[in-house]
Amino acid sequence: MNGLPDAVWISASSSVKAFDRPLIQSLSKNLTVAQWQYEQSPDEPSSLSAAVELLHEYLITQSEPVHLVGHGMSGVVGLLYARCYPERVKSLSLLSVAAQPAITWHAHYYVQRKLLPCSREQVLAQSVRTLFGKDLPYHPQAFVALLDRDLETAPSLHSLYELVQLPKGGVEVPLLVCAANDDAIIDRRSHAQWSRMLKPGDRLWRCPSGRHFFHFFHPETVGNQLLQFWDTTKLVNRSLLTA
Repeated sequence: MNGLPDAVWISASSSVKAFDRPLIQSLSKNLTVAQWQYEQSPDEPSSLSAAVELLHEYLITQSEPVHLVGHGMSGVVGLLYARCYPERVKSLSLLSVAAQPAITWHAHYYVQRKLLPCSREQVLAQSVRTLFGKDLPYHPQAFVALLDRDLETAPSLHSLYELVQLPKGGVEVPLLVCAANDDAIIDRRSHAQWSRMLKPGDRLWRCPSGRHFFHFFHPETVGNQLLQFWDTTKLVNRSLLTA
C-alpha cells in the first residue's frame, strides 16, 4: 500500500454529501477512496472554475492519475476538470449528470419557482418528493433544510434571474454515465443524449430505481457498476501499453 487513492470522490455540495457516504463505504471495501470537498463561503461568487482549479491543486499532488467520481453538481465539476486536465484522470464516472451539464436539481427548482405561485419552502418540499420519493429515511423537513443549504453553498450558476447553459460534450478519458430510471431531473431523454458523445469503451447505465440520489438507496448495486467499469479501464490501458 502506498497510501495513494485509487479513486477520488468529488464533493462540491457539502450539504448533501451524507447521501454519498454509503457508496463510498461500499467502494472502500475494495480500494482506497479519497473524498475531496469544496464549499464556497457566503461572500464568494458562485464559480465552477474556482472549484475546478482547487480540485487541480489537490490532484497535482498525486503521483498518478486517479478515477474521478461525482454526483450531480459534483459530477459537473469532475466533467469540467477532466476536459481541462485529462492527463490527471484515469477515468470519469458521472452520477445523475445530464448531457447538458447545466440540467441539475437547482435548475429544476428555479424553473418551478418561476412557474408556481409558491414560497421557497413549498417548492423545496415538492423538490424533496421529486428527488427522493415518499419513502424517506428521515423527516421530510430535514431534507428541505439540506436542499435549502445546498442552494446557497453548491457552485451552481443558476438563479431566479437566469438559467445558465454549459458546453455539451464528452471527455478524452474513459467515461461512465449513470442515472436512475425514475429520476425526474435526469430523465431517459437527458441520459440518452450522452450516447452521441461517447467513445468506444464509454458506458451508459441506468439504475432500476432510486430517483436522483439512487446511489444512496442502492450503494452496492452502483458500486458494482463502478468497480466493473474500472476493471475494464485497466484492460484498455494494458492494451494501449502493449500496442
